[in-house]
Amino acid sequence: MQVNSILETALYAEDLAAAEEFYTRVLGLKVQSRLEGRHVFFYSGAGMFLVFNPNTTGTEKGGHGCRGRGHVAWAVAPNELDDWLKWLEGHGVKVKDFYWPNGARSLYFSDPANNSLELTSPETWGLPPL
Repeated sequence: MQVNSILETALYAEDLAAAEEFYTRVLGLKVQSRLEGRHVFFYSGAGMFLVFNPNTTGTEKGGHGCRGRGHVAWAVAPNELDDWLKWLEGHGVKVKDFYWPNGARSLYFSDPANNSLELTSPETWGLPPL
């Protein structure tokens, strides 16, 4: 038996409308489903990206409930990072442009709920490029 790729990852935001607007407008994610006041789910490559309202899911038995700043990194081609930087800044997003000792590069920024987001290439982790 072996665990394979991550199927889904989740962040938490109390203002789901602001999260949905940000992730669709700024990152171009497509909504898979939403339940008012509880969650909004997005397609993300071969997996799913979930945003839950912790005020709702934190009270559910066996549900998703977390507080605090989370982190998600999306894989992008390294030659697209300059375009992403311009795109994000053009949408009013403050970006930290970071270079790793191995020569890889990451763009760090925050969503409206102050979660830490990153765009980077798989080479950051020594993985094959896209």
